[in-house]
Amino acid sequence: MFLSVFDVFKIGIGPSSSHTMGPMTAACRFLELILSNEWPRPAGAQVAALKVSLHGSLAFTGVGHGTDRAVIIGLTGEVPDSVDPDRMEEIVQSVMASGKVCPPGHPAYLFQPASDLVLDKKTPLPGHANGMRFSALDKDGRLLLSRIYYSIGGGFVVTDTELAAMQMAKKAEQAVKVPYPFSTARQMLAMAQSSGLTIAQMKRANEEAVMSRQALDAGLDRLWEAMSGCIDRGLRVEGELPGGLKVKRRAKTIHDKLQEEWRSNRFNPVLANDWLSVYAMAVNEENAAGGRVVTAPTNGAAGVVPATIRYYLHFHPDADQQGVRDYLLTAAAIGGIIKHNASISGAEVGCQGEVGSAAAMAAAGLAAVMGGTPEQVENAAEIALEHHLGMTCDPIAGLVQVPCIERNAVGAVKAVTAASLAIKGDGSHFVPLDACVETMRQTGNDMSEKYKETSLGGLAVNVVEC
Repeated sequence: MFLSVFDVFKIGIGPSSSHTMGPMTAACRFLELILSNEWPRPAGAQVAALKVSLHGSLAFTGVGHGTDRAVIIGLTGEVPDSVDPDRMEEIVQSVMASGKVCPPGHPAYLFQPASDLVLDKKTPLPGHANGMRFSALDKDGRLLLSRIYYSIGGGFVVTDTELAAMQMAKKAEQAVKVPYPFSTARQMLAMAQSSGLTIAQMKRANEEAVMSRQALDAGLDRLWEAMSGCIDRGLRVEGELPGGLKVKRRAKTIHDKLQEEWRSNRFNPVLANDWLSVYAMAVNEENAAGGRVVTAPTNGAAGVVPATIRYYLHFHPDADQQGVRDYLLTAAAIGGIIKHNASISGAEVGCQGEVGSAAAMAAAGLAAVMGGTPEQVENAAEIALEHHLGMTCDPIAGLVQVPCIERNAVGAVKAVTAASLAIKGDGSHFVPLDACVETMRQTGNDMSEKYKETSLGGLAVNVVEC
C-alpha cells in the first residue's frame, strides 16, 4: 500500500477538507469530464447548463462548512491549492449575479445557485455520507451527463465506481510499486526490523520511487512553510469568526500574554501546553475563517500536526529542518495506515477519525524526531489514538468552530504526552496500533449518524436547546 505524503498533507483552504476542498475538487473533476471523451456524448449535443445536488452530511452541514460556496467556486475552474481566499466572496457574488459560470477553456454554462444547487437532506447516496451529484444539460434541459462523487475525507474525492473499486480491493492505493509497501503497523515494524531503517527512511524510500530526493524535500519544505505561515497568520489576526455564532478569535490574545510571560521570565508550570494550544488554535481559527491551511489529515484537525512541529522547533534545542522532514514522513506513514484500514472522515467515523488520527500522526512524528525507535513511534501513535476513541463529530451550527478549535489544542497536548510516554518506555505495549485502528473503524460503524458531522446530536443540539 502506498499513499504519498502529499496525499495525506494537502495545501488548500478552510473550513473543511471534506466539505470545502472535496466539493471544489469534485466540481473541477466534473468540468474535466465534460471536455473529455469519457462519456457517451450524443452527436451534436452541447452542454449548456449545470445542476448539483448535495447529500448526507454535505446537505446537513454544507452551508456551515461552505460547501455551497466551494461548489460554485469549483465550477468556475478554481482549485483548493491555488484559489485566492480573499477573492472567494467576489467569485460567488459574480456567479449569483450573472447566473452563469465561465471556467477557463469552457463556454459559459447556466448555473443559478438558488435553484441549481440543491441541499437534499432526504436522499442519502449509498456509498458515503458525503455524496454529490453533478449533472450537465443541453439548452432544452435534457440530461446529457450525470456523475456521483464522494468526498471521503482529507480532500480525497472519488466517483461512485472508484469508491466501489477501493472498497473491493484498494486498487487505487496499490498501483505504485514501492520498496516498503506496508499497509499495517505490524508490517511496518517487521520491515523496519529487517531493513534496519527508521519509519521516516522507509517512507522516504517509497516516495523516492516516484520522485527525486530534491523534489521530495522541496515539497516537504513547502508543506511546513504553509503550516508555519498559517500559524503566524492566526497569531496576528483578531476579530469575530464568520458564520453567526459570534465566536471571537483568541489565539492572538493568548499569544501576546505568553510573549509577555516569556519576556518577564515568570514561572509557568504549563508553559509547553500553553504554547501547543495557542499554535493549534491559531491554525484552526484561520481554518474557520476560510484561510489557507494544510490538511493534516483533514482541515477540521489541521492544527494538531503544525502545533507539535512548532513545539518541537521551540522547545528542542537540536531541532532542524531535516527533523521537520522526518516528522512529516513519519506522520504520513501513520496517517496512511489509518486511512487504509479505517477512516479519517468525521462524516464516516466521527472526530476520532479526524483529531484522533491527527494526534496519532503527531505523536508518531514527534517520537521519531526525539530519537524513538520504530517500536516507540508505533507505541506513541497508539497511545494518542486510543485516547480519542469514541469521539463524536458534533459541530455547533455545522461550523468548524465549537468544539473544533479547542479540540485541536487538546489533541496537540495529548500527542506530546503520548510521544513522551512512549519514549520513556522500550516500545513494548499491550494494545497494538493495528488493534486500535480496527477499534476506531468498528466504533465508527456503530456510531449513530447524528454524531457524524450532521449537527443533529451532541453539542450541536444541546447548546442550542440551552
